Amino acid sequence: MRLIGVAAAGMLMLTSPLFVSADEIVSARHHADTLFSADHAFGAASAKLEGLAGLKAAFADDVIVPVPGKDFANGKQEVLAALRKNAKIDTAHIEWAPVRVGISADGNQGFSFGFMDQHQADGTTLPYKYLSYWQRQGKAWKIVAWKRGKRLDGEVERIPMPPLLPATVATQGDKAQLDAAEQAFSDEAQTIGLGPAFAKFGTVDSMNLGGAGHVGIVFGAQAIARLVSDGQAEEGSTVSWSADRVIVAASGDLGVSIGHIRFNKPGDDGSERAPIPFFTVWRRAAPDQPWRYVAE
Repeated sequence: MRLIGVAAAGMLMLTSPLFVSADEIVSARHHADTLFSADHAFGAASAKLEGLAGLKAAFADDVIVPVPGKDFANGKQEVLAALRKNAKIDTAHIEWAPVRVGISADGNQGFSFGFMDQHQADGTTLPYKYLSYWQRQGKAWKIVAWKRGKRLDGEVERIPMPPLLPATVATQGDKAQLDAAEQAFSDEAQTIGLGPAFAKFGTVDSMNLGGAGHVGIVFGAQAIARLVSDGQAEEGSTVSWSADRVIVAASGDLGVSIGHIRFNKPGDDGSERAPIPFFTVWRRAAPDQPWRYVAE
């Protein structure tokens, strides 16, 4: 992937023909650090609070969350109501910490992912992993799209990874291009297969939460392709999808697509299966480079 890399001495190696100035590099790293700190602080504060108070503080008023087996919960109040269907959550202590963040070139949007633990009042702990998409609202970072998934109990690598920093100077954002990229991703899967499409439209920096059957997070397009290929034929796909809404940074290098995954065939009993809500974070290495998914 044509991204900047930060060497141990702090020098930058660029494979894109567009150079980022020293001031922009420092600014991007600063914005990434503030996002990481904000996410970490929200998670640490939540550990000392009861119930959903910590998440409520982190969520934007218009936050959107996919609800497994249902659809999206839209807005903070609807999201909190959906989470309260989790048994005993109001007496639990929820803590989390990010593993990695990514930032847009304009410093106003970003994403984070990491691990979450829900400590129940009875002394047990429910282990989770999460993905958040953030927007800067005034001087504060707020989550506008969020999901968490169960994970197998076990040791996970919690050491922070280097942030994903922008590779180019700011350009104009284009929602239509990101919407088209999501559609092309689905269309390609119908012909070359789901796994090969995930390999093609991702990068070595892409991540997937990995599902409840994994302890940790799955990294890299090839590993994600193997993950999603389970139960799929060599060609074609059992599902198709599209974005209903996209959010793109003004700098045009980071965005999130929000939509539904649909089954291409009815269930075994002939009934139509309900669509699955999803959101995917996308990143573009340079204005002349294609969008590639980076977190889902």
